[in-house]
Amino acid sequence: MTRPSGGLPPHPGLTGGPVYLDYNATTPVDPRVAAAMLPYLTDFFGNPSSSHPFSQEPRRALAAARAQVADLIGTGPGEIVFTGSGSEADLLALRGAVLASGRPHAHVITQATEHPAVLETCRALERLHGVRVTVLPVDGRGLVEPADLAAAVTEDTVLVSVMAANNETGALQPIAELAALAHEHGALFHCDAAQAVGKIPLDVRALGVDLLTVVGHKMYAPKGAAALYVRDGVQLEPVVYGGGQERGLRAGTENVALAVALGTAARISAAELADGVPARVKVLRDDLHRRLAAALPGRVHLNGPDEQRLPNTLNVSVDGVLGHELLAAVGQIAASTGSACHSGTHTASPVLTAMGFTPARALGALRLSLGRWTTAEDIATATAALTRAAATR
Repeated sequence: MTRPSGGLPPHPGLTGGPVYLDYNATTPVDPRVAAAMLPYLTDFFGNPSSSHPFSQEPRRALAAARAQVADLIGTGPGEIVFTGSGSEADLLALRGAVLASGRPHAHVITQATEHPAVLETCRALERLHGVRVTVLPVDGRGLVEPADLAAAVTEDTVLVSVMAANNETGALQPIAELAALAHEHGALFHCDAAQAVGKIPLDVRALGVDLLTVVGHKMYAPKGAAALYVRDGVQLEPVVYGGGQERGLRAGTENVALAVALGTAARISAAELADGVPARVKVLRDDLHRRLAAALPGRVHLNGPDEQRLPNTLNVSVDGVLGHELLAAVGQIAASTGSACHSGTHTASPVLTAMGFTPARALGALRLSLGRWTTAEDIATATAALTRAAATR
C-alpha cells in the first residue's frame, strides 16, 4: 500500500489485506483515536458523576469530548447527547419527539430510502402508539421533492425525518429546504447524518434542523460511540430512564472512553474538512468511475446524482453481472452491494428499487466507498480486478 493522500502513514489494519472500499459500512479506527481513548480504559477509570478525585479527569474528558462533537456540527456542548449507536440516537429522536408531544393523532413523515433505523422505528410507532406515518417517494436520483413534503405535512405532523446522505448512493438531500418546510407547519425536523458528518461540512444552525444523528464508526471512531444533537428547547421522552445522565434523556454511567474516541474523531474530521481532504477523496472516486467506465464501455451506470452526493461514494451497476457474484469472484476487494441475502437468495436493494430501477439493474449494483486511507494504488488495483472479473461474465 502506498502512502495515503494527506500524509497519513498506512493503517496497520489495512496493510497486506484486500483493498478496502467499504468505508460507508464502517471505518477503521484511526490510531490517534485509539490512543486518545486508551487512558480512559486503564488509568482514568472513575465515574464522572462521583465527587472524589478519581472522577475529575473522566468528567473533564467527557466535557471536552462533548465540545469537540459540538464544534464539528456548529453548535454548543449543551446540545449534544451521547448514545450507544446511531440507531439509538434515531430512536431517541423519533420516539422521543412523538411521545413528548402528547398528541393523540401524531403524524410522522419520512422518505423511502431512509435507513432502517428510522423506517423500523416509524413502523413501531404505528404499531405501538397509533402514529400515522407518511413515507415520501424519491426521484430517480434518490432525492425527495420538497413539494411532496409540502403536500404531506399537516397540523398533526410532529416530526419530519430525512437523512442527510444515503448510505448506498451518497445522495445528498436538500435538508435546509425540507427543514424550513417542516417548521412552517410547526413540525420538528430530524436528520440522520451518520454518513455525512465528517465527510462534508455540516452546520446544524444553517441547516435549521432540531435533531441530528452523529455516528462514530462512520468517522474513524469505534463502534458503540454516537450522539444526538438536540436543539435547546426541544422536548423528548427519554430512551433510558434512571439517574439523569445526558440531560435526563439517556440514563446510565457514561462510557467515557468511547465519548473521548468520538470527540477525538470529530476534532480530526474538522481539521481534515478545513484541509480539503474530502476533495482529494473525490478525485480518487471519480478516477475509479472513469477507469471502470473506460474498461467496460457502455456497461457501467451511475446510481444516484452526478454531483449532489458524498465525495467518497460511488454506486454503479454493471450490465450482465450480479453485484454479489462479482464481489465474490474478486477476493482482493472488500466492498458491498445494496442487495440483501435471505436463505441464499439475493433480493434487490430497497433504495435502488425506490429510485425506480429494474431488479436487474439493482442486483447489478456495487457500492464502492472510499476513505482516509484510500490510495491511488488501491484505485488501480480495484479497477483491474473488477473489470477483469466483469469481462468474463
